[in-house]
Amino acid sequence: MSIHILPTSANLLGLCFLLLTSVKLFGFQSKAFFNEALGVAILFFLGASFFSYASIRSTKRAEQYERIADGIFLAGLSFLSIIAFVLVANII
Repeated sequence: MSIHILPTSANLLGLCFLLLTSVKLFGFQSKAFFNEALGVAILFFLGASFFSYASIRSTKRAEQYERIADGIFLAGLSFLSIIAFVLVANII
């Protein structure tokens, strides 16, 4: 599963940076909220990428690292979904 988590979390990490840039460019009303929330999402996906890579490279604790990467990835995905919902609600 780690071979799927690593590229996906890296792509979502890039998406978070793109959203962070667009929030700064378009100047949304609750700019501070989006900056902090996207910063947390970036940390989630960065952690998922780290543990996924550690799972691929490790021989002894691969399964443990994979479970950690999966949990962090799902938390980041949930958090990014909430951010997207709030962002769309702010645009409309």
